[in-house]
Amino acid sequence: MGVEDFCLAYADGFGRVCHGPLGVVWSARFECGIPVRGFPSFKGQRNFTGWYWAATGATHVGYESWLERDHVMRLDFDRQVAAVVSQPFRLSWRVEGRRRRVSHTPDYFVRHRHGTVLVVDVRPDERIDPEDAAKFAATATACAQVGWGYQRLGVMAPMLAANLRWLAGYRHPRVMREAVAFGLRSAFAEGQGLLKGARVVGDPIAVLPVLFHLLWRQDLVVDLESTLLSAASVVSPRAGSGEVAGDADASAAAVSG
Repeated sequence: MGVEDFCLAYADGFGRVCHGPLGVVWSARFECGIPVRGFPSFKGQRNFTGWYWAATGATHVGYESWLERDHVMRLDFDRQVAAVVSQPFRLSWRVEGRRRRVSHTPDYFVRHRHGTVLVVDVRPDERIDPEDAAKFAATATACAQVGWGYQRLGVMAPMLAANLRWLAGYRHPRVMREAVAFGLRSAFAEGQGLLKGARVVGDPIAVLPVLFHLLWRQDLVVDLESTLLSAASVVSPRAGSGEVAGDADASAAAVSG
């Protein structure tokens, strides 16, 4: 299939539904829109829906399962991500032998800081049937036609998910205290144990929330994939820490108005 075979519908920031050929509307700022469809909720529902507050852009991003929530959290943690929106558009195309067009609404649209786009579907491997697989393949083809990336994400590594859930509790800029942060950057300049470095700066009860915020921002870094965060986890400065230093300040300004 070529780009001319795909049509796309989306809801702009005012809730107006716009649609047209993919090759025409692909340049729309989908991250400024709203979900093109709602999240179903009904008695006996086995998946959990909700809204995640993303420090990236200080916006709420919808999810339809705990797995989607975890992946939104991972995107929020990614320093290269500038914006995320859920249910960004409805893609449709015609399949030979079918009278009606087939449609699919991807889970997320991601805009990176350098301008590139990633379209994301979240589905565990064991829950993909042949029809789903065909839709994901068609969506990947459509994305490639307009220079977007596409990923279908499954279950996240349990250790990474657990550590991100913990750090996400400290993602809001209100946790930040600059004087404490300055001391923490100095304490961990050469890398050392998490609790030991926190105690150098002051009372851990006051210092640890700021430390976790810096780890969320990745001003300081720690291994999140091998073991659960603990007092002994080695915290170090991020390589090239001045690279995108203003991002968190911009998020804080957006929240404070």
